[in-house]
Amino acid sequence: MKYNFLSSIYLVMITAMLASQTLTAQDQPARPHAENPEFHEEVAKYVDPDEVPLLDVKTLYENYSDYLILDARAEEEFKVSHLPGARYVGYKDFDMDYVKRYDRSTPIVVYCSIGYRSSKIGEKLREAGYNDVYNLYGSIFEWVNRDYPLDNMQGERTDTIHAYNQNWSQWIFNPNVEIVW
Repeated sequence: MKYNFLSSIYLVMITAMLASQTLTAQDQPARPHAENPEFHEEVAKYVDPDEVPLLDVKTLYENYSDYLILDARAEEEFKVSHLPGARYVGYKDFDMDYVKRYDRSTPIVVYCSIGYRSSKIGEKLREAGYNDVYNLYGSIFEWVNRDYPLDNMQGERTDTIHAYNQNWSQWIFNPNVEIVW
């Protein structure tokens, strides 16, 4: 009788643990991805979600006003086009003074071309005490591939994107944009 009682308790505990794990997995948001599987594989080589949490471009697009958007590309790239309202912080010339005026609890999304440079800037921000920092998965390339809007330096919509160089331009699939480098 003692064995059956303990066995029943053990079975109930295992069932509860499995049910809890199932609910937890279902409640977690899907991992960010690029719509093109080859681009997704390429981006995954350059970003590490353990260094800076990743944010999907669709999530950003749907909740845009919730974030401070920082562009970690070269100034020449930013001048061609950028996400609407993004602030230039650069990569090689990044200076923490660019963000000191913002509260450390401000939700921040950093982007570049595909996510490598923005990941490195995101790490610096996290090390400086900014707690709510995300790296935009696929960055501006995935943004434009999903046909989300870009602005030029005058704050007007543009269909031109700087692809960093000819080699990286292969990852821009949107036929409606003009690619420069």
